[in-house]
Amino acid sequence: MALPESITKRLSDDYSITTDKSQPVSGGSINRAYRISTNEGDLFLKYNSDAPDDFFIREAEGLKLLASASTELRIPDVIASCPPSDESPGFLVIEFINKEPSGNAEQFGAALAGLHLTTAEKFGLNEDNYIGSLPQSNEYHSDWASFFSEERIKPQLKMAIDSGKMDQAAISGWNKISSKLNELLPETAPSLIHGDLWSGNYLYDNDGRAVLIDPAVYYGHPEMDLAFSKMFGGFSPEFYRGYESVSPLENGFDDRVPVYNLYPLLVHVNLFGGHYISQAESVLSQFS
Repeated sequence: MALPESITKRLSDDYSITTDKSQPVSGGSINRAYRISTNEGDLFLKYNSDAPDDFFIREAEGLKLLASASTELRIPDVIASCPPSDESPGFLVIEFINKEPSGNAEQFGAALAGLHLTTAEKFGLNEDNYIGSLPQSNEYHSDWASFFSEERIKPQLKMAIDSGKMDQAAISGWNKISSKLNELLPETAPSLIHGDLWSGNYLYDNDGRAVLIDPAVYYGHPEMDLAFSKMFGGFSPEFYRGYESVSPLENGFDDRVPVYNLYPLLVHVNLFGGHYISQAESVLSQFS
């Protein structure tokens, strides 16, 4: 499928980027993605005709915020981020990075720990953004437990109940867990995190350096990123060893992983339903 002419025209008119050819790229379930050959070299472009007006704007801001931390992580340069117009869908253009099958996992872990050393005064972010295609609320909170409950779990539970995927028992289960959050979750300074760190959202470049993509950034608990990384089987032992060489984990982290991962589970409930519903219900009953 060719890149829509409306996008190539907008790239030319607004950014002086002329496109020689485009090649569809697989991997995403939300957006259409392309490798495009241009007068600026090869670039990566994704678009979505149904995305909210600020969808790609927020993603671009997230990439720039990660890059501003100046860690050993590689963050793709943002070339263009455009809201939809009457003529074309919204889209994002970033530098194209050749993906290698493997890289320096230990360096990746250490670099992620370095990212988490970038801190703020409160949990949250100055703008709401998105996780996958779902809205993500980032209202500021002074403590992690309240942020996690009010801005992460409760909005997803409400969405799941309103859509009929889950029932009111889920709220009762969460209320029992949330009453224990201050005991369950250790205190921390609000840290800059990727926010959606599963295996599909990083790659290795030609130098073996980890590249982060598709962020859902905010200032949260570093353990959220590490819990996410275990969502679909976990990263390599070398990754976790590298992380702990910079920031050792607090005791009991493995026990907290299911609580943290209620968030991505509920996101998957709302996006896909299916077996994710029973998984979420199992965690709610286990901890309540």
